[in-house]
Amino acid sequence: MSNIHASAVIEDGAQIDATATVGPFCVVGPDVVLGPDVVLKSHVVATGQTEVGEGTTVFPFAVIGEIPQDLKFKGEASRLVIGKRNRIREHVTMNCGTEGGGGLTKVGDDGLFMAGCHIAHDAVVGDRVIVVNSAAVAGHCVIEDDVIIGGLSGIHQWVRIGHGAIIGAVTMVTNDVIPYGLVQAPRGELDGLNLVGLKRRGVARSDITALRAAFQMLAQGEGTFHDRAQRLGDETGSQYVHEIVDFIMADTGRHFLTPK
Repeated sequence: MSNIHASAVIEDGAQIDATATVGPFCVVGPDVVLGPDVVLKSHVVATGQTEVGEGTTVFPFAVIGEIPQDLKFKGEASRLVIGKRNRIREHVTMNCGTEGGGGLTKVGDDGLFMAGCHIAHDAVVGDRVIVVNSAAVAGHCVIEDDVIIGGLSGIHQWVRIGHGAIIGAVTMVTNDVIPYGLVQAPRGELDGLNLVGLKRRGVARSDITALRAAFQMLAQGEGTFHDRAQRLGDETGSQYVHEIVDFIMADTGRHFLTPK
């Protein structure tokens, strides 16, 4: 195929769409599936049971589908599934799953994974997520749609980050983050709402006002954090506030970052 460079190593069994491009010195393993218009720029390693969705571009020296950095991993079959139109920049690593996490690492559509960032085993990453340079998402995390994770930040294993939240640079996040939350400071404090992101998405002013009031109630209302959230759900008509309530009331193995 003219769009596979002569220096690329394609192992028997790899499934490469006729419209995909594999650049110089790439290595594609036997269980890899590259969809339509996928581009591996050069020096990319794609291995394991890895599927790469249509229109995704992987930049030099990225490694996708390698075994997890988890000492409990014993070679069991597991997968990495990457969605459509992602941009996976230089030196990014994305690992396959483990038996203990369901055997699947999943990345959604239209994401931007900047140079040197890491997506660990069994993570589930939504659509339109941005992970900035040298940030790391640990195993078993759930990163919902439209999340931004700042550079040099770390997301602790099993943490959930809700829809539309933003994590500032050089931040360690050890507990769940509510949808639309703004987290910053070295040890991750919930410091407000991602108002800029809400406005960019065209969220109505009435909903932003409702979110602000909800945040204040979560910060200063009576009872426990869960009590306040449950009361919010009974009192609000905003779908955005209900999204926060549902996120808080869902099962989780971690505590929450709570408003200061």
